[in-house]
Amino acid sequence: MTSKKSTAYLLVLPGLLWLAVFFVVPTITLISQSLQEGSLELGYSLTWNFGIYGQVISDYAPQFLRSLVYAGLATLAALIIAYPLAYTIAFKAGRWRNVLLILVVAPFFTSFLVRTLAWKIILADEGWVADVLRAVGLLSFTDDRLLATPIAVVCGLTYNFLPFMTLPLYTSLERLDGRLLEAAGDLYANSFTTFRKVTFPLSLPGVVGGTLLTFIPAAGDYVNVEFLGTPQTSMIGNVVQSKFLVSLDYPGAAALSVILMVVIISMVLVYVRRAGTEELV
Repeated sequence: MTSKKSTAYLLVLPGLLWLAVFFVVPTITLISQSLQEGSLELGYSLTWNFGIYGQVISDYAPQFLRSLVYAGLATLAALIIAYPLAYTIAFKAGRWRNVLLILVVAPFFTSFLVRTLAWKIILADEGWVADVLRAVGLLSFTDDRLLATPIAVVCGLTYNFLPFMTLPLYTSLERLDGRLLEAAGDLYANSFTTFRKVTFPLSLPGVVGGTLLTFIPAAGDYVNVEFLGTPQTSMIGNVVQSKFLVSLDYPGAAALSVILMVVIISMVLVYVRRAGTEELV
């Protein structure tokens, strides 16, 4: 028995070391940096400056709120697009299933920056998308343009993180026992009732996993705003990037990062509990 326990601990040890080196240590370093004062020239010293947290929240509350709103909208849009796609691949694709799965992950073979720049071309003021929407009067609400608007940023976030929503949904749907769907039909349930009472509830682990994998990176993204937005649409990731690389305000940037991490972890815990499942696919 002791030998089996030792083997189990040894198998877990590499994963624990990986987490310690690449998560625990960087997180402690980030928190420590946020509580320091000084400059790059004179060096930083730990002064336990907890006041920095209140200061950055006061200064950048709009960017925090905008990040959560944009990420939430992108996650909702990705779910609306990805669920029918994953359902089709799981139940209707037949011999084309592998081809469709390859198409879902194909964007990962292209640089994130290149994909975002492609959307800059697609949504350009003189592009065909803007021309069509302008012709039907749908651009009158956005100063007659798509690019450099919140809509463009949300579209970019949705597209770039769509595979992160699709794959967990497909995995969850593909594992469904087809006999349950047949049983629902035998009990005279129509297609909509079967989906509402059987398919969707059983696919909730995929929904939860997909929404988390989409919302978390979207909330901290800064590339889409950089290429598709304006300073008026900046997210908290843009502020952190600017503080780290432009103004060299390391404590401020670290404090913003810590706050964003705490907010997202809190939201994840509440969301998972409210969703009624902890089985994240």
